[in-house]
Order: sequence, then structure tokens, then C-alpha cells
Amino acid sequence: MKIRNLAITLLACCGLPSATSMDYRYFVAGGTCAAISHGITTPIDVIKTKIQANPQKFNKGMKEATLTILKEDGPDALLGGLGPTVVGYGIEGAMKFGVYEICKPLFAAIFGEHNKPMAYLMASVAAGAVAALLLCPMEYTRIRMVTDPEYADQGLITGFPKLVKEEGLRQTFSGLWAMLAKQVPYTFGKQVSFDVFAGILYAFLSGMEEAKLKWFVSVTAAFLASLVACIFSQPGDMILTETYRPQEKKGTTNSKKATKKSSSSSPSEDRAIRAVVQKIYQRGGLNAFFTGTQARIVHVGMIITSQLVIYDMVKQMLGLPATGSH
Repeated sequence: MKIRNLAITLLACCGLPSATSMDYRYFVAGGTCAAISHGITTPIDVIKTKIQANPQKFNKGMKEATLTILKEDGPDALLGGLGPTVVGYGIEGAMKFGVYEICKPLFAAIFGEHNKPMAYLMASVAAGAVAALLLCPMEYTRIRMVTDPEYADQGLITGFPKLVKEEGLRQTFSGLWAMLAKQVPYTFGKQVSFDVFAGILYAFLSGMEEAKLKWFVSVTAAFLASLVACIFSQPGDMILTETYRPQEKKGTTNSKKATKKSSSSSPSEDRAIRAVVQKIYQRGGLNAFFTGTQARIVHVGMIITSQLVIYDMVKQMLGLPATGSH
């Protein structure tokens, strides 16, 4: 308690907001919108992940990939990883939106009110880093459920413990750097651009009726933010899928055991981010980092647009102002 009181006193002396002033409604709104938006777009995420994990097989576009998955694996395959998606992104969304909203005034106090872009940037980096750390185990489980036949019939309750038993808990965080490569630019592109676009739209459309204005601004700003976030984070998303997809297995039992042993002792070399980046680049140069972009634009566009609109709606239901309106 003494340390906590000392920290609060120091923050107050510096003119900075303390954790006691945080509004937990941002966490509730963030968790709600993220769980719903990622859950309802799971089928598109499955298609995108399969295209990225096996570009040689799924090389004829999103439509043909969908038909192939339905023919070979059935409709249930499109809901692969639904459990870890809803749970993981629900937690991730709560922390991402909550940390971002809390950090904005904190960094604004540090950099000054005249330097809001830098404050928003640093707040998004902090929120993205927290989200990446929390999301790693669930995203690892989701990708394995989608790309590994051995996990295709597993749910979150059975799939995650199986991964931990076979590879160790530490290995579920082996893609942390890859997750940071995706989440930090994704968070920056989404949160900051949504704030900026919403503020610009409110400034230019101030003459509209308030109810219609809030709805129009939320949807338009969210859609524009989705495009920015998708482009910024596409290379990181490709790195993440390559990192977490099942590694090629050797033919003998002994080699399997050896592979398993080496991967459980420490993050294996072929999962290290530098090795993953090099592997993707050798596959097709810079263009290889944008494999599955078409499916991801649809996926991310639906996620972010619905997510930010739901976020604004829940915020207002909880008594908070709409984004960009204050």
C-alpha cells in the first residue's frame, strides 16, 4: 500500500493522471466489441489463415479457397478456432481499448496538449504491446486448430492444454515478437486513425442532426480506420501465421521426438522472427508478405468497422462520449 500511495503521490506531483482515475467502462466496451466482431468474422479469418499457411494450394483467390475448404473439410471447418478467438480477442480488446484510453491523457501530460499525435502514437504502442502479450497463447491455439489436422477437432478447452502438454507453456509465447509486429501497427492504424478521422468528420459535419451525425461518423471513421490498420499490419500478420503454423514433420518417430524436444527447450530457430522473415522473403520477395491481403481486407474491414461502431455504441450506453465528439 505504501508503494502504491507513493506512486499515486508522484503522479499527482507531476500533474499526471493516476490508475485510480481510470474509467473501467472503456475496458467493458473494448472487450464487448472485440469479442463480438472477431467472433462473427471467424469464417473469413479461417479462409485467410489457410491461404497464408498454404499459398501453393490456395492460390486462386478467396472464392476458390472457400469452395475448396467447404468441399474438403465441410462447413464446420469455417468455425475452426472460434473458442480461442472469442476468449482471446475479448481479453485483448478489453486491455487494448482500456490501456489506450488511459494512456492518452498520461502521454498528453508528458508531451503536452499541443503534441497530441505523439501522445496518441505512444498510447497505441503501449496498448498494442499489452494486447500482444495477452493474445499470444490464444492466437497460437487458433492457428493450430485451423492449420494442423491433429488439432482440427479440438476446442479451446482441449486444444490449449494439449498444446501446453506437447510443447510447453513457454512455446505458446514463442511468437511474441511476431505478435508485436502485427499488433503494434494494427493498434496504431486502428485506434489513432479512428480518433483522427472521427475528429475531422465531426469538425466538417457539425451542422448535421446530432443522432445522425454520430452514426455516420462512427461508421465512416471506422471503415477508413480499417483500411489503414489492414495495410499497416499485413506483413506482421503474415509473419505471425508463418510463426505459429505447424512445422514440417520428419518421417521417423525419433526425428519427431527430437524436433519436439528441441522446440520445447527454447523457441526453435525456424520459429525465430528473423528466420521467419527470411523464409517468407525467399518464398516470393516483398509480395509474399502480402499473401492473403484480399481476404484480410474483407476480414479486417468487417472486424474493425463493426468493432469500432459497437465500441462507440457501448461507450455511449455506458454514459461515455462518442469518439471524436469531445
